[in-house]
Amino acid sequence: MREDIIVKSFKWLLLVFCLCLCGCAVVDLFKPEVRPYDSVIFDDYNSVELKVSSAADVLSVIHIAGEETISQSKSVIGSVGEKKAGYKVWLKMVSFDEDELTANRKYVFIEDEKPKALFVDPWGSFKFGCQMFLGSDVLDEPYSNENARRISILRRAMENTRKDIDSIGSDNKQIAICGMLINQSIEAVLIKLESSPALAMKMSEAEGLDFGHISYDKGKIKMKVSDDIVDIKIRLGSIVKKRVGVPDSSFKE
Repeated sequence: MREDIIVKSFKWLLLVFCLCLCGCAVVDLFKPEVRPYDSVIFDDYNSVELKVSSAADVLSVIHIAGEETISQSKSVIGSVGEKKAGYKVWLKMVSFDEDELTANRKYVFIEDEKPKALFVDPWGSFKFGCQMFLGSDVLDEPYSNENARRISILRRAMENTRKDIDSIGSDNKQIAICGMLINQSIEAVLIKLESSPALAMKMSEAEGLDFGHISYDKGKIKMKVSDDIVDIKIRLGSIVKKRVGVPDSSFKE
């Protein structure tokens, strides 16, 4: 108990010392959330309907003028932005079916290095979500069991994400960085599933599957497959830190 008090006192003294040394650079981290709020970014993502929304529909809802930069290729539209002197970065992206010209994959990503709670390591948070249609080459494959099927679906989701990011990330460094972070998080899940394939079933449970991450320590993933659509949610960092008596809100959006 005494050691805990000493550690906490030291952390407070260290915080005060850092604030005095770094001034505004540190204070900026503690400023309240600024527009656009995470909820607005997720609203834009949720407003896109797979197999319904056209490119014109997406352009009218995915981009926040003055806050984001649009990048697009023949079949992908992305809108990326940053706030808090680069401490917060986000990306919304939609891929289209080249024949039907309607959305067949959509993505949302937010990385926020602003502290969510003092003395929680890491302070920042990471949110990623995607929905995409899957082909028969993935869904109808004769897998040995359901775990193998789910792992294969997650791999295909990562491949699709990489392809879509690459198509618009070559001329936008910020989008390329977002893609790298997203791929890193999915790879961390796959590494865990390779060693324990039976855990794949946990991805469909309400609490999701816990996994470790090199930068954010703890993470969670939920994956739901309905007919030919997969819905994936990943959360990392302080947002998945559990506190006694507090309901888990990791997948709130």
